[in-house]
Amino acid sequence: MADPKGYFAGDRIRNTTMWSYMKPFWLFILLAPLLMLVEVWVDLKLPQLMTIIIDEGVSYGDIALITREGVRMVAYSLIGVVGGIGCFYFSTVASEAFAADLRTGLFNKVQLFSFHNLDHFRTGSLVTRMTNDIMQVKHALAMALRMMVRAPFMALGGLYYAVRLSPRLSLVFIPAILLLTLGASLFIRIGFPYFRTLRKKLDRVNVVMQENLAGARVVRAFVREEYENRRFNAASLDFRNVAIKIMRIMALASPLFSLVMYGTVIAVLWMGGIEIAAGGLTTGEMLAFIQYITRIMMSLMMVSFFLVMLVSARAAKERIDEILVERVDILDPDRPESGHEWPQVTQGRVEFRGVTFRYDEGEGDPVLRDVSFVAEPGQTVAILGATGAGKSTLVHLIPRLYEVTHGQVLVDGVDVRKYRLHDLRGAMGISLQQSLLLSRSVRDNIGYGDPDASEEAVREAARDAQAEEFISDMEKGYDSEISQRGVNFSGGQKQRLAIARALAKKPKILIFDDSTSAVDVTTEVRIREALIRRAGRATVLLVAQRISSVMAADMILVMDDGCIAAQGTHNELLETSAIYREIYESQLGGGEAQAHV
Repeated sequence: MADPKGYFAGDRIRNTTMWSYMKPFWLFILLAPLLMLVEVWVDLKLPQLMTIIIDEGVSYGDIALITREGVRMVAYSLIGVVGGIGCFYFSTVASEAFAADLRTGLFNKVQLFSFHNLDHFRTGSLVTRMTNDIMQVKHALAMALRMMVRAPFMALGGLYYAVRLSPRLSLVFIPAILLLTLGASLFIRIGFPYFRTLRKKLDRVNVVMQENLAGARVVRAFVREEYENRRFNAASLDFRNVAIKIMRIMALASPLFSLVMYGTVIAVLWMGGIEIAAGGLTTGEMLAFIQYITRIMMSLMMVSFFLVMLVSARAAKERIDEILVERVDILDPDRPESGHEWPQVTQGRVEFRGVTFRYDEGEGDPVLRDVSFVAEPGQTVAILGATGAGKSTLVHLIPRLYEVTHGQVLVDGVDVRKYRLHDLRGAMGISLQQSLLLSRSVRDNIGYGDPDASEEAVREAARDAQAEEFISDMEKGYDSEISQRGVNFSGGQKQRLAIARALAKKPKILIFDDSTSAVDVTTEVRIREALIRRAGRATVLLVAQRISSVMAADMILVMDDGCIAAQGTHNELLETSAIYREIYESQLGGGEAQAHV
């Protein structure tokens, strides 16, 4: 995984802010405004040359002076063009590179999120932050390197030369500057809350759209198209209404700023005409003064325009920083002391010691309470219980997808918090409840956990997962492409591919979280038999709903309301556990059950 910002430095993830991503491009960020200053200097110099041409050349018919000053104007203009192009180039490179690094940094940070961290952000919101929000910030940076250097220096330089030409006439700027400053301040105060709300409304649009596209088959199956249309329209209308409020503010601000600018120009023309008539100004000086005032007013308009972008970018920046400063709660431990090595999973023994777990960082009712058991290498430990009993949560604690609240989870006698995550999870093969397949070939999906897996290892895993038959029936076999979310496979086929993916790693610990629920009983029996042959000394933890899936396990844990209500073999639990016996009789009944024993 790329690590451009040192997220993994010292094996500890560090929180950072968006601004730290600008540091690698400090030279470009410095050169862009410096080159813009060159263009500003040229723009301020040209009216002076024009004054000389009009007052000394045109008035006296001095062609040589007009030619000489005209050549100087062309030369200055070429220098200004070089400065403008250079500023545009360096500001573009800096902003685009910054955005690319920031996008990569956000993606890397999200990759390190635990399940608990991911619970804080909806997928649609993360997508918006990593795309639209970064784009807003990128544009703001590019405009800052151009406008926010050009505008203030042009305004200050223009004001300086205007005052030199006519201090009295320059007094016209005072009310204009005060009005524009007041208007900009009011816009920021009023507009910022709306821009922040607009980002949240866009999040909602993306979430609804993403859920609908992901669940399109469910929507069609339950004929809920009209409901989903109404739901999306409601989210879209909310977004539109906020956007319209922002546009109304902008629609009011823009003509007001223009009114101030044009009113100032008219006042200058009126008062300037009086100055020329009184002999206080020449015609060339008056034209230069008008050019300076136009530059000043346009600079102030630029600032106003940039403030609109800045308000939106500020809201986007805060949302980006929320990801960057999010505390990743599951990290690699500190480096071992000198002379010690990182612990490694060598056997696969799993032990729970008085484990209690809550989802809300220690608040709320516990999902697991005082869970203790041992799974020895080579054993198959099945976990059975009603929905919501804590079965999936229990197995999620082993690879540290969540962190225990109290107690310990140990692998090979070592607390899982002392392993590096790469070493801990690398020793496990996991097939979760949701059989997520990637938009790649079948071969790539099976070998995803072990990129170096041989062709034979991939095929062997597929055979053991009872997937080779339907893979071979496909036109391209193992080279067949899997559509997004695996929609070109049935539920049972996806589960078998997910199981094959876990087996292909040849791990020390195998975790199957209800991963055969969509598989028929006959296929499940074959998978279980292959698993027994293949597992060898691997520890297998099997979460299941069907009692037929767990009857052959070495040990069965019966979960009830977050606790282990009973544990033992199938025959032992039939005699000692009322809960297990009730599940047994409800699912299999007497005679059929005996056939499975």
